[in-house]
Amino acid sequence: MRCSPLPFASRPARAAALLLSAVLAACTPTLSPEAQAALPGATGPGGPVLAVKTQTVAQSLRNPWGLAFLPDGTMLVTERGGTLQRVAADGKVSSIGGVPAVQARGQGGLLDVAIDPDFGKTAWVYLSFSEPGRGPEDGLAGTAVARGRLQGQQLVDVQIIFRQTPKVRGTGHFGSRLVFARDGTLFVTLGERMQDSPSAPGRDFAQNLQTTFGKVVRIHRDGRIPADNPTWASPALPGIWSTGHRNPQGAALHPDTGELWVVEHGPQGGDELNRALAGRNFGWPLRSYGCPYGSVGSNETCRVQGGTHAPTFTEPVSTWVPSVSPSGLAFYTGERYPGWKGSLFTGALSGRALWRLVLRDGQLVSREPLLQNLGERIRDVRQGPDGWLYLLTDSDEGRLLRVVR
Repeated sequence: MRCSPLPFASRPARAAALLLSAVLAACTPTLSPEAQAALPGATGPGGPVLAVKTQTVAQSLRNPWGLAFLPDGTMLVTERGGTLQRVAADGKVSSIGGVPAVQARGQGGLLDVAIDPDFGKTAWVYLSFSEPGRGPEDGLAGTAVARGRLQGQQLVDVQIIFRQTPKVRGTGHFGSRLVFARDGTLFVTLGERMQDSPSAPGRDFAQNLQTTFGKVVRIHRDGRIPADNPTWASPALPGIWSTGHRNPQGAALHPDTGELWVVEHGPQGGDELNRALAGRNFGWPLRSYGCPYGSVGSNETCRVQGGTHAPTFTEPVSTWVPSVSPSGLAFYTGERYPGWKGSLFTGALSGRALWRLVLRDGQLVSREPLLQNLGERIRDVRQGPDGWLYLLTDSDEGRLLRVVR
């Protein structure tokens, strides 16, 4: 079975979408033949696939990246350029001041946003972003997390609670999603800043516990390190929860188990869905189901070091070959969509779709791409307090969408 990279940019969007579905069904190494056959099918365990549509809530957002819901019914949306917007129920957009300075270059900028579990008492808003180095001339940057209290249209008492170590040059692979655990601690997903080479995999970056490249970290809301974080066999920087990630741009808690799940970008193929359990190593860059950039060949030859993770590293729950660039992640727990309760949703950037994944006992049963007709990069997906799913589309004229039927 050949799983060579597909030249999506040279094909019309519709043709690319159809080709993507066919190849996915044939080239997903972690699914059974029965599950592979069901991937883009017309029915699923919950019944017939719904006719899915969207409504525009807000538009003219400049590269929106993260979304959070406030108790008053408004929403916070980050724009990668460095602006935090508040979106009212009627779609009116207004800017919030006090956001830390970001290095808005390449994939960097203002990234995710999260609301304190005790927001009604504390008013803390948390932001992840690419923080510049000592000055614009040094070109250094790294993912950081700040929090500030929301007072009207301003963040006050802003403080940095986490910085990725070390800062490096480059504009790619910052991560980064923010997820509060059930105990109130904060998970932060961190990319490996494109320091690892899939063509020459080594242990200096994502596999190095003396850096926070390619890691998930867990911290308290004020930046302190929880005492019950995992203990590693070799000396490790404080806060590391799991390692061996590439560029995790989606994260969510499982509604039943409370486990953290993440999606992350592979190189050329090999995007992963992982259960980011404490103390686990997910193999990057020593193991991947993707290919070094520019390589071609059979499914066997394009796997870095053979692809298979186990037993040394933790196998992904699922992979995409070729890549769809998953971003944003949400378990659906509402009642708005018949048959969808318990499904997992992720957006796709290069794949330009919303993926619905059906799980059973922690394993993937089936998956299907939705909303391919939009032809848009979907950056984030969240379930709103009203039970609807909300999406952010990533462009200079990005939109906040509500998924309807």
